[in-house]
Amino acid sequence: MGKETRYYDLLGVRPTASSDEIKRGFRRMALKYHPDKNPDAGEKFKQISKAYEVLADNQKRALYDRGGESAVKPGSAGGGCPNSAMPSVFDLVFGRRARAYSQSGRRGKTVAHHLPVSLEDLCNGTTRKLSLQKNIICPKCKGCGARQGAVDKCAKCHGIGVEEQIFEHLPGVVHSIRTVCTECQGQGECVKPQDLCHVCNGRKVTRQKKILTVHIDKGMKGGQKIIFHGEGDQAPGLEPGDVVIVLEQKAHPVFQRKGHNLIMKLEIELADALCGCKQRIRTLDGRTLLVASQPGYVIKPGDVKYILNEGMPVYRSPFEKGNLIIQFQVRFPEPGWIPMENLQQLHTLFPSPTEPITNKVPEEVSLSDFNPHENQKQRCRREVYDEDEEDQPWSQVQCQTS
Repeated sequence: MGKETRYYDLLGVRPTASSDEIKRGFRRMALKYHPDKNPDAGEKFKQISKAYEVLADNQKRALYDRGGESAVKPGSAGGGCPNSAMPSVFDLVFGRRARAYSQSGRRGKTVAHHLPVSLEDLCNGTTRKLSLQKNIICPKCKGCGARQGAVDKCAKCHGIGVEEQIFEHLPGVVHSIRTVCTECQGQGECVKPQDLCHVCNGRKVTRQKKILTVHIDKGMKGGQKIIFHGEGDQAPGLEPGDVVIVLEQKAHPVFQRKGHNLIMKLEIELADALCGCKQRIRTLDGRTLLVASQPGYVIKPGDVKYILNEGMPVYRSPFEKGNLIIQFQVRFPEPGWIPMENLQQLHTLFPSPTEPITNKVPEEVSLSDFNPHENQKQRCRREVYDEDEEDQPWSQVQCQTS
């Protein structure tokens, strides 16, 4: 006798189809034969729904492959049970999920915590302690929420936490609605108040303080994540989720990080810029660098230099480093810093400028400090004055000759 494939044919897939192919086949056929779109296909839709209910469950699918439809009928060995964790077909068609289905095999939520760290921490590596509060399975009742033997299956939903109501709004057209059970509030269990666990008060979990040791390796970056698997909240029937630590780099007063390089601005005096400078720089790992330029080498404002291998260490290759990039800023002296009688002497030390040759006697002018805000006010006043002149009646009169 050949293998039965009717359920696969109803979904338009092969017997070797994957779970995703079965789900896509169901959605395609369910949308095609849904009673709202095809009122005459109510029976076909019920058959498609039944086929998906079997093939989407690995255990039922295995039974069907071995023994056909008779093997998965309610009451047969290994057949369907009222406590099945299958979602409603309507939920799957429209992308919804009921809250209260069996939670076996599911994971808890992943929780993220932001950890502020300094640039020194990321450069040198460090260890930080982080205190968290998390839910753990109640050690008294072992997660059942009541004393042993006092938990009963909800008689209204038969332990699945969901009520299902079936309506026939057209002859032969069946509509199903699932809602959270009003008797057990979706828990699938009922416990008398006097039988509740006195430690967790029926919540099945208690709060616990947890200290996590966070190892920050050299070269890590802001925004990088450190994952603690299984350290999230615990709940009965759930695999604990993860705790994710997100490093949040604080601003540094001297250095800026760009990849593996460090960038800094170094302000020097005009004399150092002209005659050669020696400046000390304190590094992130506590060393002191002496930055020196050759005597007579002129450093201009905005010049950019770099020092090899004095940047950030490379993550997981801490002996490799980026570069330290220095942007020079020259501090000029304030007006009146030198006596007038010494100006000519200072002037003789600089190269003589080449003056353009001209036959005309130049007109000597003086310089003033430029204030963009004041300059804008003066321009506005001139424009208003010009407009006032244009509005005068005599400005429109032209001379006439007789």
